[in-house]
Amino acid sequence: MFINHMVGMFYHPKEEWGTIHEERYSVVHIFFAQISILALIPAVCMYIGTTQVGWTITGDNYVKLATGSALPAALASYFACWVAVAFIAYSIHWMEKTYGGHVALNECLILTTFTATPLFLSGLAALYPHLWFCVSIGLVALLYSVYLLFIGVPVIMEIPEDRAFFFSASILTVGLCTLVGMIVTCVILWDTVIPLNYIAP
Repeated sequence: MFINHMVGMFYHPKEEWGTIHEERYSVVHIFFAQISILALIPAVCMYIGTTQVGWTITGDNYVKLATGSALPAALASYFACWVAVAFIAYSIHWMEKTYGGHVALNECLILTTFTATPLFLSGLAALYPHLWFCVSIGLVALLYSVYLLFIGVPVIMEIPEDRAFFFSASILTVGLCTLVGMIVTCVILWDTVIPLNYIAP
């Protein structure tokens, strides 16, 4: 069923939001049947791409990571996705009454998870870790996630579209700040706690 919803989000997203809202997934189901799988995509692809293909900026001089270095980095990114989704969902739940929303935390988690699905899927680009290729795919995924957010908020949060627009803008701000925070945290961890060991070409 989750796969069907993912496909529907690309073909008829507005109708799919309504179907998802009617099913009332629990928090446990969302975390263990959805987020746990989606978060694997960027983590596993990053591990394969950095150890088997190698990073490059210009299209040549590929630099690979040692497997002993790439594995903890991939694990860290996996659990970082869990924390990021949980934080954004909690922030939505905390802000919702300001905009007239009165839904449960699981609905906020559903909104966060399905909105972020294109970003999780864009992790497939890490199989070919060319900098500009990954950045381009990531930007397209981000734009589509923003689109899903703006059409999903009035449906999932059960609020009028005029309030939903401003609520969506607030959620987008929280999401972008969280994304930047994840990137900064990863850079700090890679420089201190989990140093990256490169293999010369």
